[in-house]
Amino acid sequence: MRFVLAITGASGVIYGIRTLENLLLSGAEVHLVISDAGHSVLAHEMGSADPCAILTKRNRTSEKQNLHLHDSHNFFTPPASGSFSHDGMAIVPCAMRSIGNLAAGIGDNLIHRAADVSLKEKRPLILVPREAPFHAIHLNNLLTLQRAGATIIPASPAFYHFPKDIETLVDSVVARVLDHLGCPHSLMPPWQGA
Repeated sequence: MRFVLAITGASGVIYGIRTLENLLLSGAEVHLVISDAGHSVLAHEMGSADPCAILTKRNRTSEKQNLHLHDSHNFFTPPASGSFSHDGMAIVPCAMRSIGNLAAGIGDNLIHRAADVSLKEKRPLILVPREAPFHAIHLNNLLTLQRAGATIIPASPAFYHFPKDIETLVDSVVARVLDHLGCPHSLMPPWQGA
């Protein structure tokens, strides 16, 4: 399996890191793009702007051979082209700036271009906004993208599985992202009822 993953400048980059870790654990090839603001938020919230250093710190070094990093300003990379076949793209977390650009069809960086390509090629596109509250422009942009084929999964963790720590809360959102990408995982078992 092959996926494109992007991390933008919204708070909650742990969602993106956990998505990256679990895609790599599944054996998938991952093409990662991080926006300039995403690097800043990674440094602030995770202690490093370098995803490989973060994976090493989190003892996830063995999976890194399937990771391909792309500069968000380089349009001459595979994810910028519709001929680059992949199984889906996720932007985790997805800043409202990216939501706005995508809804308006503005591809001013590789993340926006790759997401636009995913929509036009009818590939899964998962957007994980981490903003609260939403105002009317946010909601209209999200609705525009949903109508264009994107799946919107707000970073709203579940509590029915009695999470014991923040990572378990995060994983309840990541599990939904992986489900919608069709990527196998063992983060949360399907709900079996009370």
